[in-house]
Amino acid sequence: MLPILKSKSFFPSIVDEFFGKDYLPNLFEFQTGINMPSVNIIEGKEDFRIEVAAPGLEKGDFNIHLENNVLTISSEKEAKNEDKDERYMRREFSYTSFRRSFSLPQSVESDKIAATHSNGVLNITIPKREEAKVKPAKQIEIS
Repeated sequence: MLPILKSKSFFPSIVDEFFGKDYLPNLFEFQTGINMPSVNIIEGKEDFRIEVAAPGLEKGDFNIHLENNVLTISSEKEAKNEDKDERYMRREFSYTSFRRSFSLPQSVESDKIAATHSNGVLNITIPKREEAKVKPAKQIEIS
């Protein structure tokens, strides 16, 4: 099962505090241009879905890699702006990158993972193995 962050009480648990926030996010964001996109993890009856909100990125800007049951989503984007005039030249470089990794459970079919991109959201579908799918309730008659 993929990790899902939930808080069942008014006060967040230690686990929610530890896993729910990026460690020192603003320190690195200012210096290197790293901006961590928001991620939704949804467990359905047939599959898991990961939604990565990354406005401004195109489908070709993403890299999705699976190794040893660890799914890694990353992106590096470079933008260059250059203005030339007779007496001056101005250059601005902008780099944006991120990397998110997820440990997949053994109950998924890793060779059937699919990804789509639409309206700034990367959608990754991870199908469950047949034995991991939720079975419907069954009425058992007493004889």
